Amino acid sequence: MMNWYQLTKEQVLEKLGVTKDGLSSKKAEELLQKNGENVLQEGKRKTALQVFLSQFADLLVIILIIAAIISMFSGNIESTIVIFAVITLNAILGTVQHINAEKSLDSLKSLSSPNAKVIRDGQKIEIPSKEVVEGDMVVLEAGDLVVADGRIINNYSLQVNESSLTGESTNVDKNDDNITAEVPLADRTNMVYSGSLVTYGRAIVAVTGTGMNTEIGKIASLMNAAKEKKTPLQESLDKFSSKLAIIILIISALVFGLSLLNHMAILDALMFAVALAVAAIPEALGSIVTIVQAIGTQKMAKENAVIKDLKAVESLGCVSVICSDKTGTLTQNKMTVQKIYINGESIFEEELDLNNQSHRYLLYDMVLNNDSSIVDGKGIGDPTEYALLETLRKLGYNEDDLRSGLKRLEEVPFDSDRKMMSTKYKLHGVNHILTKGAIDAILDRCDSIAAKDGVRPITQADKADILKQNTEYSENGLRVLTFAYKESDEELNVNTEYGYTFLGLVSMIDPPREESKAAVADAVRAGIKPVMITGDHKITATAIARQIGIFREGDIAVTGMELDAMSDSELDQKIEKISVYARVSPENKIRIVEAWQRKGNIVSMTGDGVNDAPALKKADIGVAMGITGTEVSKDAASMVLQDDNFATIIKAVANGRNVYRNIKNAILFLLSGNMAAIFAVVYASLLALPVPFEAVHLLFINLLTDSLPAIAIGMEKPEKDLLSQKPRDPKQGILTKEFSTLMLLQGALIAVVVMTAFYIGLQVNAATASTMAFATLTLARLFHGFNCRSKHSIFKIGLASNVYSLLAFAAGVGLLAFVIFVPFMHPLFKIAELTGAQIGFIALLAFIPTVIIQIAKVIAENIKKSK
Repeated sequence: MMNWYQLTKEQVLEKLGVTKDGLSSKKAEELLQKNGENVLQEGKRKTALQVFLSQFADLLVIILIIAAIISMFSGNIESTIVIFAVITLNAILGTVQHINAEKSLDSLKSLSSPNAKVIRDGQKIEIPSKEVVEGDMVVLEAGDLVVADGRIINNYSLQVNESSLTGESTNVDKNDDNITAEVPLADRTNMVYSGSLVTYGRAIVAVTGTGMNTEIGKIASLMNAAKEKKTPLQESLDKFSSKLAIIILIISALVFGLSLLNHMAILDALMFAVALAVAAIPEALGSIVTIVQAIGTQKMAKENAVIKDLKAVESLGCVSVICSDKTGTLTQNKMTVQKIYINGESIFEEELDLNNQSHRYLLYDMVLNNDSSIVDGKGIGDPTEYALLETLRKLGYNEDDLRSGLKRLEEVPFDSDRKMMSTKYKLHGVNHILTKGAIDAILDRCDSIAAKDGVRPITQADKADILKQNTEYSENGLRVLTFAYKESDEELNVNTEYGYTFLGLVSMIDPPREESKAAVADAVRAGIKPVMITGDHKITATAIARQIGIFREGDIAVTGMELDAMSDSELDQKIEKISVYARVSPENKIRIVEAWQRKGNIVSMTGDGVNDAPALKKADIGVAMGITGTEVSKDAASMVLQDDNFATIIKAVANGRNVYRNIKNAILFLLSGNMAAIFAVVYASLLALPVPFEAVHLLFINLLTDSLPAIAIGMEKPEKDLLSQKPRDPKQGILTKEFSTLMLLQGALIAVVVMTAFYIGLQVNAATASTMAFATLTLARLFHGFNCRSKHSIFKIGLASNVYSLLAFAAGVGLLAFVIFVPFMHPLFKIAELTGAQIGFIALLAFIPTVIIQIAKVIAENIKKSK
């Protein structure tokens, strides 16, 4: 089946069953009833209640709910209230995050123009865009938003900005000729697409697709199909929760059985098992992970990286591939003149000399034969044209001074057929026609050339030199304009654009950002593969990629069409060598992301257009541009760059790595403390001792005194070598052998001092034993917060380098003192009165594990230093 762009105008009208007079009102109504409105359909979404209830579908949460119910029946209402409050708060947080992430299609819908001008029954009328149907003849003019996909039937110098769909920043010149070859969307110059903007000229277009049958509609379908992936931390925590839940159930059942064997009452045995479950489950873990991620987002926001989805923060830490857009992210999104070929030599723009006649006439042509302007430092009009004006300004002159004294007499605007633009001015008392355009359109119209020794007839050797220079510029990714002029009193029209004097070639490019090269080098050092994905041409993209270090020796650049011709297995074989993708479609972008993900990589994708949205959603970390980005791309992304800068992504990666490290250290702190409680409870159960802790003791520790040091650990500053490390393996869970060993050893160490305090108290009575065990465990865990700040000793990182850890320790000690020393708190927390000696034992015993752990760290550091 042939595509619309491959059909002639007559074939298009015949296939649609319409004439240039448009549809009849009756036919339009029938089509509207048959095919539906010209709007984007939305995928089915979960209700807020469904999302809220799904938050409870977690084994650890279910165990806590059971524990809360048992506590309620045994009379411990305080424990029940606290447990339910914690799990409800976590569910609310999860629901809010989910709802905020579901806005992408709303923004896609808002792209539809409220009205459209169509020809019906031979009359031009204005209708709501949702009533446009296939076969409608739409009239487009400068400033209009295209409301549906269509084939151009009559073209009048139409230019359209399709950057939101294709990623190409320059305006596209349109025509109404059919294209016989199969070409990508960006090269379908006889088509217009919904959501793009008309910047110049006008046209009459036959609508070939509406609603979900448009290119934007296809993107909406892709976004519906793109499922959000869980972050590596989520997957790690899910696996960890499952393992922990199974261990808790086994140990709780074991403790319950042992309690019954020791002739304990069934309800008391159940409470013992509940105490164990409460001790084992880090109730505040979800909240603390969220808080640490939120702290990370605040820091990133100060560095121009706005995180929309908290879960995305730690994913940044294991990003191994960054697929980046070129325009505006790696480059300045501003065309700039590079080299100029004039008088037979290639010079820089600052070498232009107004005293040289050839140079002066080239500047006349660049500035006068130009419809752009610069107002308050901002270019208005075509980016290529105001780049030419910038050249004059760099020489210390203003285009307004030149233009004010000269009146444009005649002009022939640029069009895609002629590939040139001409204007007439009176210069030095003589009428001159100034022309600029493509080299293939102008060079053969030149009879003479401006040389160092004056104007002379142009030779074949001159033309060969000019073409050679043009090829050299083009191969370096530069866009080239050709300039010529002639003295003439004849009327300016398409028939008089001959007999020119060749002036020169001006090459331009959207140059790389100054910081891009260093940022790419940082990415490579961090073990991250940077990949450029752009709507621009292959040569231009490769040249920029080579300049900034993305494209290296042995790398490959492919176009979207070349990618389409590859099988998945062929792409998988080549993907690690492909550094540049040019002229790509939305489907191509998703396929690239999926190919990298198949290899086990965590992929970050940047983008700013509507066409980027599905890939942004599919990627592990979607990064949208804050300045040039469409609302669609921002809503689909996890992160928005306020400065549209690639270097900011690398800063965010460093922050993400630090956030993950801090979360892991916080989890180590929580779990090693919980293991101490588990060891103590199991030990007491095996020896038929009284319960060492009340459930309310453990909830107090887990929710209050533990939370503050854990949050302080989450605020630890990044270490210097973060970007010298390889990205962590996303498949590696939290409970690695090293992590588990450390957690168990530290937990056992704390458990030993806790049970020592318990035995000291047991010499008085069970209530004193329980109080001393509780106080020792709480204080020991507060001290342990300093151990978990880093793998290094406190002497190396500095005790005061994280002031929040000191404040957390002070607050925790204050809370413990409040419970221990304030009499009215004693019945609520089942606290016995303590003597001065008992308090001294508690302080001494609680400090011992930290001393031992810090000595071990110092020894390990010295051994590493001596190697």
